[in-house]
Amino acid sequence: MAAKICGGSLFLSVKTQQLLLHHPPPPSTKTTTRFYSSKPSYPSSRSFNTSSRSNTFTVFSQLASTVSDLDSAANAGHQRLSKVPVSNIRNFSIIAHIDHGKSTLADKLLQVTGTVPQREMKEQFLDNMDLERERGITIKLQAARMRYVFENEPYCLNLIDTPGHVDFSYEVSRSLAACEGALLVVDASQGVEAQTLANVYLALENNLEIIPVLNKIDLPGAEPDRVIKEIEEVVGLDCSDAILCSAKEGVGIIDILNAIVARIPPPANTSERPLRALIFDSYYDPYRGVIVYFRVVDGTIKKGDRVYFMASGKDYFADEIGVLSPNQLQVDELSAGEVGYLSASIRTVADARVGDTITHYGRKADNLLPGYEEATPMVFCGLFPVDADQFPDLRDALEKLQLNDAALKFEPETSSAMGFGFRCGFLGLLHMEIVQERLEREYNLSLITTAPSVVYKVNCLNGDTVECSNPSLLPEPAKRKSIEEPVVKIEMLTPKDYIGSLMELAQDRRGKFKEMKFITEIRASLTYELPLAEMVGDFFDQLKSRSKGYASMEYNFIGYNESDLIKLDILINGDHVDPLATIVHRDKAYSVGRALTLKLKELIPRQMFKVPIQATIGSKVIASETISAIRKDVLAKCYGGDITRKKKLLRKQAEGKKRMKSIGKVDVPQEAFMAVLKLEKEVI
Repeated sequence: MAAKICGGSLFLSVKTQQLLLHHPPPPSTKTTTRFYSSKPSYPSSRSFNTSSRSNTFTVFSQLASTVSDLDSAANAGHQRLSKVPVSNIRNFSIIAHIDHGKSTLADKLLQVTGTVPQREMKEQFLDNMDLERERGITIKLQAARMRYVFENEPYCLNLIDTPGHVDFSYEVSRSLAACEGALLVVDASQGVEAQTLANVYLALENNLEIIPVLNKIDLPGAEPDRVIKEIEEVVGLDCSDAILCSAKEGVGIIDILNAIVARIPPPANTSERPLRALIFDSYYDPYRGVIVYFRVVDGTIKKGDRVYFMASGKDYFADEIGVLSPNQLQVDELSAGEVGYLSASIRTVADARVGDTITHYGRKADNLLPGYEEATPMVFCGLFPVDADQFPDLRDALEKLQLNDAALKFEPETSSAMGFGFRCGFLGLLHMEIVQERLEREYNLSLITTAPSVVYKVNCLNGDTVECSNPSLLPEPAKRKSIEEPVVKIEMLTPKDYIGSLMELAQDRRGKFKEMKFITEIRASLTYELPLAEMVGDFFDQLKSRSKGYASMEYNFIGYNESDLIKLDILINGDHVDPLATIVHRDKAYSVGRALTLKLKELIPRQMFKVPIQATIGSKVIASETISAIRKDVLAKCYGGDITRKKKLLRKQAEGKKRMKSIGKVDVPQEAFMAVLKLEKEVI
């Protein structure tokens, strides 16, 4: 730290000024919250003259104490593998709506505690996937062990970062099951959003201690008082001791760490009991096999122990155990309350599933830990390899990806147009898009994705109930009695200026109005019951565009309702194309069929023969378009002569086109199969 007195003034180096900016000197008596718009105001240089040496020494002492705090934090970070008592362990997660600064706060916690050296630090440190960095969102939960000294006592802080998008709420539930507390991060300028409420309810179900944190207080539009009042009224949390911070500027980070230690309860000391460890995540390493992330609930696990997976019934030797800090660091032993990883040369991905319980082979636990709820897929689509030889590779890739993403479901499927592939289930459209991109990037696959659909329940005349996720498998009309479709309860939070346009959007999608209430004077909550099939499309895009990006939504599945649904078939050149078949409401059948045929006419390339495109309900054609043939000028070589020669050439061409049409096949591009997604704007 460079500082010198020159001409009666104290000049501080740039590094020292940055240090003051990110870590302002602590108050001497009581804690006060400071707000910094851009930079904190420092005493002017005039106050530091040669006669006021006491002020100079005061500043030096404050700087020295700040530096010593940072040095002690860094030293604690280097000693994070040291054992601490169970009473000094804190397991917590960070929950927030998307883009409320969750990843930035996690970065700053890692930096301040010295867990990650400054030279290795980068933005979104825990988001180690390229997709996460490109999109600016968290997709996979990540764990990190930190060491923090509070009142001369070392503490072990286990952070489990969580995603914020509604499609990844399953990841959030897995994180919360391994924690005792949570930081609820709310943007001080935007306030409570829909996913904020959903994540809070998940935390309350797990009986977690919730610490409200208001982030981004350095923004010009920040309104901490309004947001605190909003949290108390909407969420019902006491915010009298809410922490105001700016993760980007480093304000309030020490207060957050102190609150984690003081307010989150430690795990129970059950080291003497038989080992029980809960698997909350895992992934496949091509060199070491399946790597398991777990939280030790009871007992102790050591390197070399023979462990037993209670749900799968398999046993392995623990070749390597360690902690995530955030990189994998080996240790010899993990006790109750600690979070770590296990490598045991597990080659079969089904042997170590998320939610399973690990125990000792020689001293088994009496019962399993309560695992996670089984994820229920909401959206289905078909995944087919472009090259049929890649089908085994696609199967292996899906198995490995399912280990890392327990919400993914798949089963084999055969299509006359696509060949062999898989019918995959996802939690939402973003989940489907992310899985497809991960398969193509991480496993070098070229895939064709069919239009997404939902699961329908078909009540047959013989009393059977058939679940149908693929429109091509729908029973014949003569065999079915009724069709039930999944319904979700959707809650939209929006400024009052956009209430009308969002109500129009929901009603156009066959939504049933349930409730409208004003959260504050300028924000309202709209609740609708909506068919899930109407959300599989551009509903979220429409919500954002109609509200200029200010509205947010959260939905959950509530059940099935009977509806007047029919199957809409697409015929190209007289052949049924099963992947393009869709189940629609009878009132929308004509408009959807008309829009789909127009779209396919644009996307399918022209052939040497005329190609009809038809949308049908049973045998009834409700919409039709025709792709005109590419006509070769066979008369170009005729320079006069008898007309009979020209007629002969034209007749020969007509016969060839007729024969070509009878045996001709039409190549349908990938864009055509996704055309159903883009129909809403044309239909409504």
